[in-house]
Order: sequence, then C-alpha cells, then structure tokens
Amino acid sequence: MKDYLDLYINSRLKIREAYARGYDTLPQIRNEVENLRNQIIEGYMSDPETMSRLVKEALERSKKDIHTGHIYIAIANDDTATSYATAKTALGRLQKGEDFQKVALELSQDPAVKTNKGDIGWITVFTLPYYFENKVYALKPTGYSSIVRSKSGYHIFKNFGERKAMGKMKAKQILLAYPPGITDAEKKIVAKRADSLYKRLLAGEDFSKLATAYSNDYLTAVTGGNMQDFGVGQYDLDFETKVWALTKDGAVTKPFATSHGYHIVKRISVSPVITDAANKMNEQELRQKINTDQRWRASREVIYERVAKQAGLKTANYKPADLWAYTDSLLDKRPLGSGAAITPETKIFTLGDTMARASDWIIFAQAFRMKQDGSGRRPYEDVLNDYTHQIVFQYYRDHLEQYNDDFRYQMNEFKDGNLFFEIMQQEIWNRAHSDSAELRALYETNKGKYYWNKSADAIVFFCADQAVAKTLYEKIKKDPKRWKEEVELVGDKVVADSARYEWQQLPNKNRMIPVNGTITSPVINTTDNTVSYAYVIKTYTQPTPRTYAEAKGMVVNDYQTLLEEQWVKKLKQKYPVKINEQEFARISK
Repeated sequence: MKDYLDLYINSRLKIREAYARGYDTLPQIRNEVENLRNQIIEGYMSDPETMSRLVKEALERSKKDIHTGHIYIAIANDDTATSYATAKTALGRLQKGEDFQKVALELSQDPAVKTNKGDIGWITVFTLPYYFENKVYALKPTGYSSIVRSKSGYHIFKNFGERKAMGKMKAKQILLAYPPGITDAEKKIVAKRADSLYKRLLAGEDFSKLATAYSNDYLTAVTGGNMQDFGVGQYDLDFETKVWALTKDGAVTKPFATSHGYHIVKRISVSPVITDAANKMNEQELRQKINTDQRWRASREVIYERVAKQAGLKTANYKPADLWAYTDSLLDKRPLGSGAAITPETKIFTLGDTMARASDWIIFAQAFRMKQDGSGRRPYEDVLNDYTHQIVFQYYRDHLEQYNDDFRYQMNEFKDGNLFFEIMQQEIWNRAHSDSAELRALYETNKGKYYWNKSADAIVFFCADQAVAKTLYEKIKKDPKRWKEEVELVGDKVVADSARYEWQQLPNKNRMIPVNGTITSPVINTTDNTVSYAYVIKTYTQPTPRTYAEAKGMVVNDYQTLLEEQWVKKLKQKYPVKINEQEFARISK
C-alpha cells in the first residue's frame, strides 16, 4: 500500500506541475480531450438517478410474464366523444362482470380481435410501449385497467394471469409461407407438404438441411433454420403458444399454421432471465434498451426540470402574440402587424450563460413548425416548448461535468492522463533518449552493471496461428539454414526477429537448455492462438560484458529513473505533501 501511495503522490505532483505550466491549454491536449468528450458523451446524457430507477424497474419486471388482454377503440375523424363513449360502454360491461373476451369481440376495433378475441398473449418488459407497460404491470391477476388514452384511441387492458418469466429461446424453424391471395385448397397443399417434411424429421433427417432446402424464411434458411434468440411477446400468439409449449431441448413441434403459413420449430435451448442485480452485462443491456425505448423521456424530463431550475431558465419580457406575428411575417410572408415589436435581437429567454434570441427561434421554427405527417402547422406554443427543451438539453450537454459526477471523473482522468504523458515526454523521456553524452557517461560509470547472463544468438519466430507454426517448425527443423526462405513463403503470417537474447527471454515451453542448432519448444498464447519459438544459432554459457550499443536500452531506463528521482525531489519541495496517516492506516487494513 505504501508503494501504491508513493506512485500516486508522484503522479499527482507531475500533473500539478503540468497544470502550472499551462499544458492543459496546449492545442493537442485540448483537441484530444474534446474528441474523447464527443465520443463518450451520449452514454452519459441521461439522469443517473432516474436511469438507476428505470434499470431496477426493468429488472424486476423482466422476472415475470403477464398474459394480457386488450380492447381498442379507435378515434375516427377526430370524433373523440363517440370513441370515448364506446370505451366507457366497454368498461361498464366489464364492471358488471361480463367476460372480457366477449366484450372485446363485440366492441374492440383491433384488426386482430376476430381471431384473438382480445387476447394478445404473454408480454414482458419492453414488449409494449412504456406507457401501456406501466398500466399492465400495475394490474393484479384477473384485474383490468381504466380507460387509457393514446394518440390513436382508447385502450383497456386485462391481466389474465402471471407466470415466472420464460426467458429467451434459441430455436430453428422451417416455414412454408403462404403466397399472397392463397386459397383454402392451396393451404391444404401447403399443409400436406409440411406433414411430409415432419415425417422426414421423425425418420431422422437433419433439420438444418431440410430448412435450407425447403424453408421460405429466407433470413433463417441460409443458416440452417437458426432464428435469433427470442422472448415472449415478439411473435404472433399462435406461434408463441406452440413454441413455448416445447418442454425440452431438441423437441420439435408438429406442423402448425399461423397467418404467415405452416411452421415446424425445433427448440435448441432456453436461457433463463438474469435476476442478479449485480450482473453488469445484463445491466448494460437494460440501459441500452432503455435509451432506445420511450423510457428515455422520463429521464430527459428529470434533466429538463433540474437544469432549468439550477441554471435559471428565465422567460424574457415579450408578448407571445407579437412573436407569432413576427414569425408568420418572416416564414409565411404575411404583414408584420404587432410583430413590429420584435427584432432579431429580441431576447426570448436566458439559461445560465446562454441567451436565446428571436433570430435563433426563427431558424428552429422554420425547421420544426410543420406536423410530420404533412397535415399542417403545429401550434406555436408546442414548437416553442420543443425549442426550449432543445436549448436546455444543449446547455446540459455543454455543462455535463457540472451535472454528472461519473462523466466528470472520466473526463478528468483522461485529461490528467494526457497531461501526465505530455510532461513526462518533455521532462524525462525526450531527455533520456537525446542526451547522448550523459548516457555514455552513465554507461562508463556503471559498466560492471551491464553484462549478459547466459545468452544465445537466436532467431525468434512469431506465428499467426498453430497451423502455420507447425508447418514452419517442421521445415526449419529439417533444414535450419533455409529459415529465411521458408518465412518469406508464408508472408505476413510469420514475423522473424534475430538478436542476442538471455536464455530466459527465449520462448521455450519445456525450458530446455539451448544448444547450438536446435529449436526451442513452441509456446502457444491461448488468448489469440499465436505461437512462438526460437532457432538457436550460438550459445554463451558464461556472463559477458555488454557493449554500449547492446546495453543502451538498459542505460536509457536507468537514466530515466535517475532523472525522475531528481525531478520528483524538486516537485516535493515546490508542492509539499501531507499524508493523513490515520486515514491511510484505516484503508490499509
């Protein structure tokens, strides 16, 4: 611990000196820091506390599946009154105890209701839009929701029942797809073909080969029928009911029909849901899903409220009607009217050190004032609200270090690391390599220190894989003098390095004693499957002095150590260090 403390103190002293010299203002340092900031910032643009809450919520919800019912009443021609009245009628009938599926079949306008009777199957976290998911996960088994409004209509959900989450399945499928306009007679032909394939599977034929040959699911057919891993709520109810009924790996469904055609599915494996909150990979996966899900809005609203309050979002003194008239005048070429009270420099609002002017607003309004579906212009109040949010989030991005501790620590660590490297380069490394007179003097003073232990002139071969290594090994063993020609034949798959090495530096798995003309036992690097071994040309069994050229690397290292010791001593005089010995003793236990 004391050694680590000394290393830490020395690094902080050097970084302190780098700041004192203004290295943090060097263009290359500022560019590198800014480049990293742009690379990593998106991963920190959510509120940490809200994100932690959403991750915890998603983890808990992922532990169970809910069998869900759905009644949908669409809003037609903006007639919300009629649609809401129908939704109230449906809810009233449910409250009187009528069967959910009966009410759904009679009143729901979901296109699939005729076949599913309002039963949309099992769902889990991330299956439904977040707003709907919240409603479903708030229900008790057999319970139904109040009327839920969406942009397109009104919804009522039911919890038919719950179960422990099924997890994810790995499976293969053969799909005999229905072509457009298929007749009932043609469907029977497809069914017979599916039965024929199923019998061949029962007779022992390979599922993957049949999938490649006959399946119309072209994405999976090329991989032998392999589907991407899937959970509940991703496919049609008919499909999932059959597939999740498979109880063991290797089991195959009988041919069954969905709206897409006839399927034969083979279960390969099922992986359970991860329930351990300490599993970092699962946590990261949940975070990524949250960032691409409607949940991110919850986090962004928390950010908006906090930044607007802390940075002081203040609306300027202007009349909205004047701003709207000014906007219409510029964008629609209308008479200026009351918009004459507005100029390009008119303040709209301020936020910290940021000021939004009318000219900035016009640029935003021009791009975002129309509805995305092309049906007309959005209310200016809504556009201004979006503009305010954009400014707040840009402010948050520009000042993220003030709001996110993890991001600030990451950026400071990277910046300090660059400063450490820069000052070491200037103060130690460049000097140690360029001061030839001092290097020679240090060598002459300490000649007895620089000598060879038992060593050998050898050629070390670094091979890209075991197959190349084995072939080259046998050829060199057979005719060592042809090693160069053999290496050239395999191109960039082998790198050969000839030099003098101490015995312990040679790749030598069995630690055999080097002998002239022999090849050491190959060493396999298990991390990347590379292989290395050495062809020993000449051995030296007695210690011998190193020439200056042979010792230069060691001399440079020693000179760097000497320079650093002298420099750190001066830094400690310039920046006195005090250690809280009591605290250090506590953390050292």
